[in-house]
Amino acid sequence: MAQRGAHPAAVALGAAAAGVAVWSTLIERRLFTVRRHTLPVLPEGAAPLRVLQLSDLHLAPWQANKIDWVRSLAELRPDLVVLTGDLMGHLQARHALLHALRPLLEQSPTVFVHGSNDYYGPKFKNPVKYLLEPSRLSTRTPDIDNAALTAGLESLGAISLNNTATRLELRGTSVELLGLNDPHIRYDDADAMRAARAILDGATPGLRLGVVHAPYQEPLGALLSEGSDVILAGHTHGGQVRVPGVGALTSNCDLPTVQARGLSVWYDAHRSAFLNVSAGLGNSIYAPVRFACRPEASLLTLEPPR
Repeated sequence: MAQRGAHPAAVALGAAAAGVAVWSTLIERRLFTVRRHTLPVLPEGAAPLRVLQLSDLHLAPWQANKIDWVRSLAELRPDLVVLTGDLMGHLQARHALLHALRPLLEQSPTVFVHGSNDYYGPKFKNPVKYLLEPSRLSTRTPDIDNAALTAGLESLGAISLNNTATRLELRGTSVELLGLNDPHIRYDDADAMRAARAILDGATPGLRLGVVHAPYQEPLGALLSEGSDVILAGHTHGGQVRVPGVGALTSNCDLPTVQARGLSVWYDAHRSAFLNVSAGLGNSIYAPVRFACRPEASLLTLEPPR
């Protein structure tokens, strides 16, 4: 009796699965892009401000394409660069990271907050557990030299916003910047941020910008209560694997998955702010995959209402 061949549907399904695997592991995660938004948040008559947000590089020393692409972003000539954490993706990545960021940081005012991967090197994680609950780390011993990373960024002119506040004058607009260290590992301290803000010049700024790595609801509320007009965050990787027509399956925090990537609004009974969650530029070296979620930088043009 002749043996029957494989069912055509099974063959098609296998081919589709193989295609998705190749696309998500070898192609899409290297298709870096700039996501652009315009926000009407500046006072009437103010000059527009271009804010470049970089997040979740998860940089490893051998990622030459990513390093070159980040260096090329200096051509955008932003008025402000905001680094929203998880820059490190390998224990030995610091020098490569500073090389990648140098053209931007030496050219434009820059602020930064840390993410958990700026304290802890990457390790393998159960992907099922990742989907079920946030993988919050608070008991591991940090194995990345965070002090050296901070000093390296500051040597290039960047300003730490970890649990603190500062002011910058950008194209004639006074910008108050409020920052929190990473809530994902419970390093955030809203009281310290408020105390730092209290000693700033009392003049009303033209813009308040809140910065945090992981967009958990409590720290978003703290930044909102301090009057932030715009909040920038990362951490979610946009879900990293998105289902067409459905979106992100997880935000890896308590942020609703519908807000896991891009521009939305965060609000309470009294205030509201634009929230931009960057899908970031990288992934863990132990999870080299992106699907329907290209790696990105965010370029936000802030301008007066029209």
